[in-house]
Amino acid sequence: MGPLPRGMFNPVVGSGAQYEIQPNGKDKTTIEIDVVGKESVNGKDGYWFETAFDSHMGQMLMKMLTLSDPTNSTIAKIIMQMQGGPPMEVPAQMMGQRAQQTYDLRDKADKVGSESVTVPAGTFTADHYHLKDGSGDFWVSDKVSPYGVIKGQGKDFSMVLTKVVTDAKDKITGTPIPFNPRLMMPGGGQPAH
Repeated sequence: MGPLPRGMFNPVVGSGAQYEIQPNGKDKTTIEIDVVGKESVNGKDGYWFETAFDSHMGQMLMKMLTLSDPTNSTIAKIIMQMQGGPPMEVPAQMMGQRAQQTYDLRDKADKVGSESVTVPAGTFTADHYHLKDGSGDFWVSDKVSPYGVIKGQGKDFSMVLTKVVTDAKDKITGTPIPFNPRLMMPGGGQPAH
């Protein structure tokens, strides 16, 4: 899937961003990250983030209920749906350490300054950050939800904002069933006729 945008956490229900991402040496791919709902979990605000991207098995939708503070994000629930298949609730334990991560780059990057950046989605005034480990640069703006990323580039990837989403709605349809890895196989795990 390539790198996910890392910027500054700014979830607004109904908003989102679409990116064109090119991992080093691989084909370009499109990923859309939308905020499609809000839910309270143990007294904390959680946001439903839905990610749509193309995989070798067709379009994949993944929706995560994420609890976040400025430095850490924890995934409380995951629902995924492959093209033509039923939605499945994935145990959060299957995500392992990826279930906890930070999306805010300010503690991992130095601010270079503010710049005007033009990408397919338009021209934005963005804060330019250079990652301290030298792996890349990101340009972010609070005008884009959920992470503010306008552009990112590094030795292993490039990404640009292609569309700002203002009317995001849940694309996952149906009632989730428990996760079944056989349904992830081509043909839904059904024997060939």
